Amino acid sequence: MAAPLRSKRSYRFAFRSSIFIVVISISLLAILQWRFSTLNWGILVSAAILFFITSFITLQLRIEKFIYKRIKKIYDDVELLESSTIPSYPVTTDMRTLTAEIEKFAKDKKIEIDTLKIREEYRKDFLGNVSHELKTPLFTVQGYIETLLDGAIDDKNVRKKYLIRANKAVDRLIYIVKDLDLITKLEVGDLNLEKKSFNIIELIQSVFDLLEMKAAKRNITLTFDIVYPKPIFVYADKEKIQQVLTNLLVNSIKYGNENGTTEVSVENLVKNKVIVRVTDNGEGIPAVHIPRLFERFYRVDQSGSRREGGSGLGLAIVKHVIEAHGEKIYVESAVEVGSEFSFTLEKSTVQIEEVE
Repeated sequence: MAAPLRSKRSYRFAFRSSIFIVVISISLLAILQWRFSTLNWGILVSAAILFFITSFITLQLRIEKFIYKRIKKIYDDVELLESSTIPSYPVTTDMRTLTAEIEKFAKDKKIEIDTLKIREEYRKDFLGNVSHELKTPLFTVQGYIETLLDGAIDDKNVRKKYLIRANKAVDRLIYIVKDLDLITKLEVGDLNLEKKSFNIIELIQSVFDLLEMKAAKRNITLTFDIVYPKPIFVYADKEKIQQVLTNLLVNSIKYGNENGTTEVSVENLVKNKVIVRVTDNGEGIPAVHIPRLFERFYRVDQSGSRREGGSGLGLAIVKHVIEAHGEKIYVESAVEVGSEFSFTLEKSTVQIEEVE
C-alpha cells in the first residue's frame, strides 16, 4: 500500500499574489471613496486586512490542492504508487522547487527506462546466443541418430563412427551447459571461492602440460618469459585461476599464428600484488572489438571461432572469476602483432615450503 503524499507548504506564491490583490483592490476602493466621498482610512485598512487574509487562504488552499492532485496523477499514470518508489520527502507547493523535483524525477525515470531497454536487448541477445550454441550440437546428435535409425545401424563401421561423433556433440553440449552454469553463478555472486596459498609458477606449468598436445597441433610453443628459480605464492582459488589460465591459453592457441609462441610472465606489481601476463604473436584483435571481448558469446570472428569450437563464454568466465577475486583484468592488442591479456592477483602472506 502506497504511503500518502505529504505536502510541504510554501507560502511565497500565495503571499506575493495576495499583496498584489490587496494593492489593486485597495487602490480601486480608495479611488471610489475619493470620487464619491472622503477617504476613510479605517475602512481601507480593515478592507486591506480582510482582502489579504481571504486571498492568501484561498490561493494557498487552491495551490496545494492543485499541486497535490496533479502530482498524485503523475505517480498514478506511471504506476509508481508503491511505498518503495514514492518519495519519503513531502511534495512542495513552491513552483520552482516543484519544477526541479519533477525534472529530477523525469530524468531518473528516463535513466531507468534506458537501463531496462539495454537489459531487454541483452536478454534477447543472450537467449538468441544460447539457442544457437545449444542448437548446433543438438541437431548434430539428432542427425546421427536419425541416420542410424534409417538403417545405418546395421553397418558396424558406420554405427561406431556415428556414435563416436554423436558422443563428441554431447560432450560439447555438456561443456556449454557447464560454462553457462558457472558464469550464471559468478554473475549473481553465488559461487564461493576457496582461497588458499599456492605457487602460481607451478600452476602455469601444469596448464602448459595439459595443453601441450593442443598447442602442438598448431606447432605453437607455450613458454615462460624467463626461468623462475623460486616459487611465487599467491592467495586465490587455485581451481578457478587454473580455469582462467586455461581459457586464456586455449584462446591464444585458437587464434595464434601457426609456428607461433605464447608466453606467460609473472611480475611484481605493488607490495601485495602480482600481475600475470599471457602474450602471443598471433593475428591480433581490431580495436573496435576490444570493449566487447568479455561479453558472453561475443566473437570477433563468428565463422572461425565456431569452427574452432568452444562455448563462446571463455573470456566472460575469465573476467568474472578475476573480478570475483576483487582483481582487475586488462587486454592490449594490435592487428598482425599479437595480443596480451593480463590480470592481477594477491600475493600470499603465508610462507609455504614445497613438499617434493
